[in-house]
Amino acid sequence: SSLIADRQRAYPCSGEINFQVADTDACIARVLAHYDKDQPTLDRTDGLSLEFSDWRLNLRASNTEPLLRLNIETRANPALLADRTQELTRLLT
Repeated sequence: SSLIADRQRAYPCSGEINFQVADTDACIARVLAHYDKDQPTLDRTDGLSLEFSDWRLNLRASNTEPLLRLNIETRANPALLADRTQELTRLLT
């Protein structure tokens, strides 16, 4: 529907990206250390959620598999979504 398309344009998102990692806590700490200088809003309710002025991420460990699950969302900026997805992929692999 057009409502869904409008929302997807307004808030482009990565969908869930899974990373198989040996140490989920170390990976989460690495992401937090990388972005801490930008002083994002931090929430640890469900893994690690960081919110910036024009994008946000959620990174959490799977409860059933040795995976980290990453979701990224931006505000009407597909190029920023691609950039942050590449950056986080480098940090997590």
